[in-house]
Amino acid sequence: MVKKYVIANWKCNKGIAEARRWFAEFARQYRPVEGLQIIVAPSFICLQDLSHYVKSLGLENLSLAAQDISPFPKGSYTGAIAADMVKELVDYVIIGHSERRRYFHETDQDAANKMREAVDAGLIPIVCVDQPYAKSQLLALNHIDSKEMIIAYGPVDALTVRIPEPPIKAAETARSIASSLQPERPVVYGGSLNPDNVKDYVHMPELAGLFVGEASLDEESFAAICEQMAGAI
Repeated sequence: MVKKYVIANWKCNKGIAEARRWFAEFARQYRPVEGLQIIVAPSFICLQDLSHYVKSLGLENLSLAAQDISPFPKGSYTGAIAADMVKELVDYVIIGHSERRRYFHETDQDAANKMREAVDAGLIPIVCVDQPYAKSQLLALNHIDSKEMIIAYGPVDALTVRIPEPPIKAAETARSIASSLQPERPVVYGGSLNPDNVKDYVHMPELAGLFVGEASLDEESFAAICEQMAGAI
């Protein structure tokens, strides 16, 4: 069975108490399905607490991710959080998100450095790319050997004007991205998704899953998206 993914990126939202309430409610609605991996990326301040709390809830097929990682190892890098520092708390890490590139001026080389640190620490990278730069963004990562990697495609327009890319177009782009990689990697789509518009995306065979931003902040909305993906498997 080909694995599918639904990834929640909370961005700069939720403290520990809010995060615990989210997971407590989500646990009441969540029904695990074989072949579907749920990944939630809370803020850094929540990771240590949630790594223990989520295990206590016994949520199958659900993992945590870090939203970012330092391009440097542990050492004299004030304010940085190294991959090695979170490897016992998360299984995945988001790298190269368009907001990191836009607001923090991160480059393809920064993304490559972060990916190398993540892979060395045993974390699975969720590498974000956007058009028309997807292939050049991935080219910078070609020399890094990552046996497991997820590509998260999110067109910039869908993030700025909050209109999702048409499902057929998203599937075509995902196919193009996957074919440029050897071996091919799973490609998930993200960009202004919500429970009302994901139904046409979950049935696209080119898409390995969904990368959900704002809609993941509400546990009911995110659970509804997960349920639709589960129904499509």
